[in-house]
Amino acid sequence: MDGRRVDIAIIGGGLAGGLIAAALARHRPEVALALVEAGETLGGNHRWSWFASDLPPEGAALMESFPHAAWEQGYDVRFPGLARTLATPYRSLASGTFDATLRRLLPEGAILTGTRALVLDEREVTLEGGGRLSAGAVIDCRGQGFSPHLTGGWQLFYGRHLRTAVPHGLTRPVIMDATVEQYAAYRFVYVLPLAPDEIFVEDTYYTDDPRLDREALGLRVAAYCERHGWAGETLGEETGVLPVVDGGNFGGFTGEHHAPGVARAGARGGFFHPLTSYSLPQAVEVALAIAHAPDLGGPALVALLEERAARHWSRTGFYRRLARMLFGGAVPGERWRIFERFYGLDKALIERFYAGRSSLADKLRILIGKPPVPLGKALGALFSQGRPLEAPPAEEAA
Repeated sequence: MDGRRVDIAIIGGGLAGGLIAAALARHRPEVALALVEAGETLGGNHRWSWFASDLPPEGAALMESFPHAAWEQGYDVRFPGLARTLATPYRSLASGTFDATLRRLLPEGAILTGTRALVLDEREVTLEGGGRLSAGAVIDCRGQGFSPHLTGGWQLFYGRHLRTAVPHGLTRPVIMDATVEQYAAYRFVYVLPLAPDEIFVEDTYYTDDPRLDREALGLRVAAYCERHGWAGETLGEETGVLPVVDGGNFGGFTGEHHAPGVARAGARGGFFHPLTSYSLPQAVEVALAIAHAPDLGGPALVALLEERAARHWSRTGFYRRLARMLFGGAVPGERWRIFERFYGLDKALIERFYAGRSSLADKLRILIGKPPVPLGKALGALFSQGRPLEAPPAEEAA
């Protein structure tokens, strides 16, 4: 590995890094790149989903490079007082397909999996084992993790992919089924019908505690499946702990992983929806911005991504305030009321919300009317400091 030279070294082969590599291969095939991932596969063990309305035509075209599940007839939501079908088409991509597609799209030798980057600077990456990679630009996409500079709560999930013994009967995704027991959090079950006899069932929580009890959530998924008559073979499982950001010091957060001359993208760069924790629309947007940048040198990419990250933080302040009211103003077991009210609003407003493009009229519509949480508590939450998104003690972490 010593002496190898590329135009761009992308460190971290998750969603953000992989999409940057795919966009460069699609639009700038002359650029020599390296995609470095510590794990053995790109994308880890994840499933990414998005609404068709999240992406502009060029972003949708980039995602068409990756075979994925699609539901043109929309999706369902279920709450104690509301059941609704929304006609927005929905998409979902599995990380195994992400890995296989990137290996097909990128030039031979561009992907380095099972390779940990130890030190990054503006011109060089030091790899575990002593190897070095020289580059005209380095982009750090290694993920966010916990941060004492951000405040908020957590989205925890456990998902199970099943092959059912008989057809399950679902034709549309169920994005939120909040008719389940809440367990002192906002809990909902998310269901994707991947084939007539394949289904993905995920148990999700908006909670104040980042500790995930895999065994307990697995039992709850099993109980949900049994209640619906879905039995069969488990094909895979996944878990996740994602931050739901309601405030913080963005400069402190970006300074945590600062390396002079190294650009940052993905969650590490601050490119995520603070309330939903979604990052695919932002990852697509950033990937295309890099692919179309007139200057792909290190200083230019640092400036480009820092400017975009600051702008993204500024324009997502409304969602952070909503998250603050969610975690600080609502009784945990009653948080579902906020989402039930939201899903009774106009479909186009909901689409813009998930895409992070809410208009002023959208924001006013979300806030106006009888609040689903006590007004005094909601206002008090807005002026509170929030809870730092720090890792739990090692002996308590699941």
